[in-house]
Amino acid sequence: MSIQETKSIGFFEKYLTIWVALCIGAGILLGHFAGDGMDALSKMELYRVNLPIAVLIWLMIYPMMLQIDFSSIKDIKKRPKGIILTVIVNWIIKPFTMAFFAWIFFTKLYSAWIDPAQAGEYIAGAIILGAAPCTAMVFVWSYLTNGDPNYTLVQVSVNDLIILVAFVPIVGFLLGITDITIPYDTLISSVVIFVVIPLVAGWLTQKILVSSRGHEWFEKSFLPKFKPVSIMALLATLILLFAFQGQNITNNPLIILLVAIPLILQTYFIFFITWFAGRKLNLPHPICAPAAMIGASNFFELAVAVAIALFGLHSPAALVTVVGVLVEVPVMLSLVALANKWKY
Repeated sequence: MSIQETKSIGFFEKYLTIWVALCIGAGILLGHFAGDGMDALSKMELYRVNLPIAVLIWLMIYPMMLQIDFSSIKDIKKRPKGIILTVIVNWIIKPFTMAFFAWIFFTKLYSAWIDPAQAGEYIAGAIILGAAPCTAMVFVWSYLTNGDPNYTLVQVSVNDLIILVAFVPIVGFLLGITDITIPYDTLISSVVIFVVIPLVAGWLTQKILVSSRGHEWFEKSFLPKFKPVSIMALLATLILLFAFQGQNITNNPLIILLVAIPLILQTYFIFFITWFAGRKLNLPHPICAPAAMIGASNFFELAVAVAIALFGLHSPAALVTVVGVLVEVPVMLSLVALANKWKY
């Protein structure tokens, strides 16, 4: 049996779609029966950020940032084409194609099902999702496609640095086109809370622990302990979000399917663009495959946090980012299979 055939995704990651589906049901039931209790939780805010959700999202993001090694960025000059492709796809192409797909579907094709007044917020959620390239799960997709782990780390590290300076302007620009008023103070504070602080905390934690205990202990003993924390925080967040979104979903049960369609089309579209561009650039498979996976997948934890901060827990924008979590794993696994089938 080949090395590729023996590789498999972790238990929680493999069945993430099932856990998400269960959380949808649990959240809707909780919202129905808890009533006033959920209202009280939804009002626990500081500067428009819901505190229970903020804590859970921080617990999701911090473990991811522990994996980032910015010292690896010095190796960019050795093989720059893969990094250039990743940057172009994630920051020049992907946010704009996501906005286009969302505009076509939510304002044109879905006009019979979605109120025009709400279409803008659905588009906004898609824009936020499309402007947040994958940070954590891409390591799983890279592993499953025999990607170069060190190069994948460089690609992710570069994206994380670009998020710090490009996410707010791109989201602000695209939301401005949709005529949505942008509270830039909230948008900037969201990036600080959910990217800058956990990024710095993760870097400091890594630096201190690697210096005191060694890199092998950090990789093999410390990091694995945080995987369940991140997954459990994600699932708890989804339960709360669907508890808050329960009425929207029960009033329009088709909405999850309607939202999923443009997100899935965008994922496949970006994968094909990146994959064939990588082939045209003569990138080796271990670099081309992760580049395509990074472009296709999303940093949905950040997207959820920003959508909630900007538009609220009950908003269509927040719902779009949550549906992004629901569809990501099965779609990405299908792309993993495609990348392995097309291996060259």
